[in-house]
Amino acid sequence: MHEISNATKQRRTKRSERRAALHRLIEDDLISRVSDDEYRRKVKRVYGGPKGAMLAACSMVSLHIPLGERLFRTRKFDLAGVRSALDIGSGAGQIARHLLKYSDEGTEITCIDLSHQMLRRAKNRLKSDELDYVAADLANLPFADESFDCITCGYVLEHLPDPEPGLAEMARVLTKGGRALLLSTEDSFSGAWTSRLWCCRTFNRQELMQLCENVGLRCKQELWFTRMHKTFRAGGICVEIQKV
Repeated sequence: MHEISNATKQRRTKRSERRAALHRLIEDDLISRVSDDEYRRKVKRVYGGPKGAMLAACSMVSLHIPLGERLFRTRKFDLAGVRSALDIGSGAGQIARHLLKYSDEGTEITCIDLSHQMLRRAKNRLKSDELDYVAADLANLPFADESFDCITCGYVLEHLPDPEPGLAEMARVLTKGGRALLLSTEDSFSGAWTSRLWCCRTFNRQELMQLCENVGLRCKQELWFTRMHKTFRAGGICVEIQKV
């Protein structure tokens, strides 16, 4: 039995190594090949251009909008009691719309994005006077310490060459005990193709959770859109983290 077990482990290791090699072959590596400033300009061009204009439609086709809404509607990520929320990388307002719909009345909601064009698209799409819009970089947030008791950050962290400063900024502006919904592109087959489409990196799930721990953000729960998402890791990393 011991020999069979070792052989099984070796086969699994080889399969894992082959998958990792394939993912590296597919994954976009621009973030590691150019300077931070050049990469930042590239991201602005991507989201300010035709791809950014199609972002909301892409999120609907990929089911991220309806399945993401389910997390809020079913209170898997509970907005009850939230007084001030920050939506990082608002894009076309996909998550901001959920915040508007499921937050308590009077909750202050701030939307930030690196791209001025994406903020304009979010304003036009959401048509709400209840949101504040700020052009800002996750790695250098223009807010005071402990300004928010809730943060949502959907597929943004993978656009930072070094994600830890961004996570540290999230921890800084989050109140003690405050919670964040973090969604990121995972180092899976589908994640590799997402990386090529949006010029971003991918994350290993365990390594990302360790980066969160390093800055005082502890994983409260892993969230899954569907059973298929959990089985095939097809929807990326989705976790609720909390400032300790």
